[in-house]
Amino acid sequence: MSEIGQDSIFETGMEKRRANYTPLSPVSLIRRTALVFPEMPAIAFKDKVYNWAKTFDRCVRLANAIAVLGIQKNVTVSVLAQNIPASVELSYAVPMSGGVLNMINSRLDTAGVAFILEHSEAKLFIVDAALFETAKSAIDLIPNPPKLVVVHDKDFPVSLDGSELDYEKLILDASSEIADYGPEDEWDTIALNYTSGTTGNPKGVLYHHRGAYLNALGNAIEWSLPAHPRYLWTLPLFHCNGWCFPWTIAAKAGLNICIRKLTGETILGAVTNHDVTHMCGAPIVLNEWLSEIERTKSQLKRSVEFMTAGASPPAAILKKADELKVQVTHVYGLTEVYGPTAVCAWKPEWDELSGPERAEKKARQGVNYTVLEELSVRDPKTLEETPFDGKTMGEIMFRGNVVMKGYLKNPKATEAAFDGGHFHTGDLGIRHPDGYIELTDRSKDIIISGGENISSVEVEGAIYKHPSVAVASVVAAPHTKWGETPCAFIELKPGYEVSEDEIIKHCRSLLAHFKCPTRVVFEPLPKTSTGKIQKFILREKTTEML
Repeated sequence: MSEIGQDSIFETGMEKRRANYTPLSPVSLIRRTALVFPEMPAIAFKDKVYNWAKTFDRCVRLANAIAVLGIQKNVTVSVLAQNIPASVELSYAVPMSGGVLNMINSRLDTAGVAFILEHSEAKLFIVDAALFETAKSAIDLIPNPPKLVVVHDKDFPVSLDGSELDYEKLILDASSEIADYGPEDEWDTIALNYTSGTTGNPKGVLYHHRGAYLNALGNAIEWSLPAHPRYLWTLPLFHCNGWCFPWTIAAKAGLNICIRKLTGETILGAVTNHDVTHMCGAPIVLNEWLSEIERTKSQLKRSVEFMTAGASPPAAILKKADELKVQVTHVYGLTEVYGPTAVCAWKPEWDELSGPERAEKKARQGVNYTVLEELSVRDPKTLEETPFDGKTMGEIMFRGNVVMKGYLKNPKATEAAFDGGHFHTGDLGIRHPDGYIELTDRSKDIIISGGENISSVEVEGAIYKHPSVAVASVVAAPHTKWGETPCAFIELKPGYEVSEDEIIKHCRSLLAHFKCPTRVVFEPLPKTSTGKIQKFILREKTTEML
């Protein structure tokens, strides 16, 4: 008789075979859609629309062309492009070729691009004509430059020296033979994304095929994404591979609507012209679009779903969205976890709450994605979970299949990030009795005034309730008596005027006085290309305020 727990009867003669085991990879998602929905529209840009059959054929040809150029497993293909069709196509073609996709922030300067090309050891560099000068200058700075491929656009003519390859010609001349695409091992690297690098050089974050596949499906599950969504690219495709949405939209046979310039006006125009159903972006992108709807007194044809991440959307913005019938889903994540991997999963009973109460619930970062094993708040030293009391602060941590492999060429940072068996985010939060997590601040953004901890997020939330405020950010400023106090940087809505004293009095009506700003600066706020406010620049400005 076999011993209890012995598994030999279940393993004898059993092995992983081609017929019963396939490494998970998002590459498989486009194949199915091209087969099942070949005539459905896949990509729209300017006056062109490609269906899924055409898109799959272009991706296959591009993958074959890339492979012929010497790209294979663990070889980097860097891409510098705006939200154009090539960015969507390369999300499939590079993994199909076996290479590692490295989407570079399109707002970086020459030095920043050069650093990434050299650090990633890129062998192929595919460049949007609109960004050609930056790319060419970056290549000139590195000793072993990659081969350059240009994605031409008649609106952005460029002067070439003949050494560059043409993106469309590569596709046209390549084989259309469909190989057995997909990785040998789902742990193989699919993408390399760089952090924002607000202090020192950015870190290279490695994604595997398994995580990309799971998070692509996680997006569809958590957003209850219907078949054939009409998805507008208001989120940069370089940001965490577009939060894995190129693969998600393929899984649902949706339409990728590409636009270059992101303003309230261009977003509203695209929503109207393409009958958009879904889009993603930072709270500031949402606010710009909503403000444009209000300014133009436009009427949306249908309810639009907007997934937003980053800092908690201010209650005032969520209230505005409610009034305009824009359904906001709040998610949370980082580059190291494939984009969003936590969601404020909505409960039916919350529909009965008042507007402000709904906004308060929706502002929470929420619970783990279905595809994430664990989301927790822990003491950063002991790693003990904090109580579910809505007040005890700890560090937010992740564990599961949608956490990065690690940092490229940086074992020290990798080990620190995974200390104790959890990924340490550096974000501080609390956990409510219902298990929902709420971000209180980045650890570096907590303001310590006279020994009291002040959440910059809480102060910003109060400021946003003032009707004149368009954008607000709060950082610590040095203070002779208290050590540091909150300093608010504010952009006003067009046509509004308000004084520093009025803002401070407004905050004092909503917050304990020690939490209120002691200084208010009215000026345009520095932002990243994804719409996040660059607090490190604001902190630098406050050093001269003492």
